[in-house]
Amino acid sequence: MGAKKNFVLDTNVILHDYKCLYNFEENDIYIPIVVLEELDHFKKGNEQINYNAREFARELDLIANENLFKKGADLGKGRGRLFILTGGEYPELMLKSFLEKTPDHRILATTYNLREKKKSQKTILITKDINLRMKALSIGIDAEDYINDKVTNINVFETSHEVYPNVSPEIIDKLYSGEGQVSVDEIDFASDLQPQECFVLKSVRSSVMARYNQDAGVIRRVEKERCFGIEPRNAEQAFALNVLLDDDVKLVALTGKSGTGKTLLALAAALQKNEQYKQILLARPIVALANKDLGFLPGDEKEKVAPYMQPLFDNLNVIKHNFSYQGKEIRQIEEMQKNNQLVIEALAYIRGRSLSETFFIVDEAQNLTPHEIKTIITRAGEGTKIVFTGDIQQIDSPYLDMFSNGLVYMIDRMRGQNIFAHINLIKGERSFLSELASNLL
Repeated sequence: MGAKKNFVLDTNVILHDYKCLYNFEENDIYIPIVVLEELDHFKKGNEQINYNAREFARELDLIANENLFKKGADLGKGRGRLFILTGGEYPELMLKSFLEKTPDHRILATTYNLREKKKSQKTILITKDINLRMKALSIGIDAEDYINDKVTNINVFETSHEVYPNVSPEIIDKLYSGEGQVSVDEIDFASDLQPQECFVLKSVRSSVMARYNQDAGVIRRVEKERCFGIEPRNAEQAFALNVLLDDDVKLVALTGKSGTGKTLLALAAALQKNEQYKQILLARPIVALANKDLGFLPGDEKEKVAPYMQPLFDNLNVIKHNFSYQGKEIRQIEEMQKNNQLVIEALAYIRGRSLSETFFIVDEAQNLTPHEIKTIITRAGEGTKIVFTGDIQQIDSPYLDMFSNGLVYMIDRMRGQNIFAHINLIKGERSFLSELASNLL
C-alpha cells in the first residue's frame, strides 16, 4: 500500500462511470461543488450520460451525512472518504492564464487550493478531458485520466488471423473430407488456442481456413459461404460470416477500419437467419445527442436522427442491389420493415428494452462506454444474438480513446468465453480507391 492520495473528480468521470467512487482504494475523493452543478444539467434525458447523472445522485444520497463537507463520508471498508468542496478563492496564479471562471477553471482552482492545503499528500485531478489535463499541468497540478476500465494490450486489433505453416498434408486432407473436422490434439499448435479462434492451416500442398471449437475439442473447416447475396472476399470476411451464422456464438465483435465490410456482413447474416429470430435490430449511438447539436436540425426527434442512420440504410441498399427489383428477397426485406421485423433505429430508442429472440447489431460501438456496452448485453434475453461492430481508430466521443472505449473493453473481458467470437477485419473491400486512400492518406 502506497502513501495515501487525494483525488479530485471532474464531471466527465462521473458521467462515464457513476460507480467511480468505489475505484480509488483507500485514497480520499474530493468533488468540487461545481461538478454537482454541472451534473444537474445532465439529469434530464434518455441518453446513458443522463442515466449516469441520475444514478450518481442516488449513490451520493446513500453516502451523504453531516460529515460530507468537513470530515468526509466513509466509503466503506478498504476505501477512503468522500468530500464535497465548496467555495475557495480563485488563485492568483490562475488569473495569469485563465481569466474566465468557467466550470473547468473553477475545478482547477479547487484542486489547486486543496493541494496547497494538504501539502503532505499528493493531490491529483482525475479527468477524461485532455485539454483540462494540459491546463492542470501548465500550473503544476498533477492530472491523470480515469483508467479503471482501460485496456492495456490492444495488439489484437493490429493483426487479422494466425497462420500455422508446416501442418501435415494428411490433416488438411481430413479437413476437406468427411465431416470437415479433426481433433485439436492432432495438430501441434505453438500456443493455446482461444475458444472460437479462427486461423489458416498450411501444408506444402495446400491450405485451409479453420475455427477451433472448444466444447467439442475439434478444429473445423471454414468455407466461404454466400450469405443473402453477399460473398466473402477474403479470409477474415469468411471467418466473420462463419461465426455470425453460428447459433452457439451469442456475442460477436467485428472490428476493422472503414470499408472492411463489418456492418454489411452482420446485416447479411441477420437476414440469412431471419426465420430464427422475431426481430432484427440495427442501431448505432448518436454522439451528437450528448452535445445537443441535434436541436438545431429541423423536424421531430426521429427526423433529427435520420441523417445519422443513413449509413445503415446504405448497407441495406447494397444487399438489395444484389437481387432483382421484383425478386422475392426484396419483397421479403420490405415486408420485414413494414412489420417491424427489421428495424433500423438510433440506439437511444432501443436502450432499456428487454430483447428476446432478437438479432441485434450495434454499429459504431467504439463510441460506447464500457458501462453502456454492459447495459446492452445484459438486456439480452433467450435466443438473442448481439453483434458489435466498430473501428477503434475512429472515435467521435471526446472522452473515449482506443484504450478506454466499451468495444475494446468488452473484447478484452469476453476473450476466452465459448459463446464469444472476435474477428478483426484488415483488408478494405469497398473499392481499390477506398483502400488506397485508407493506406496512404
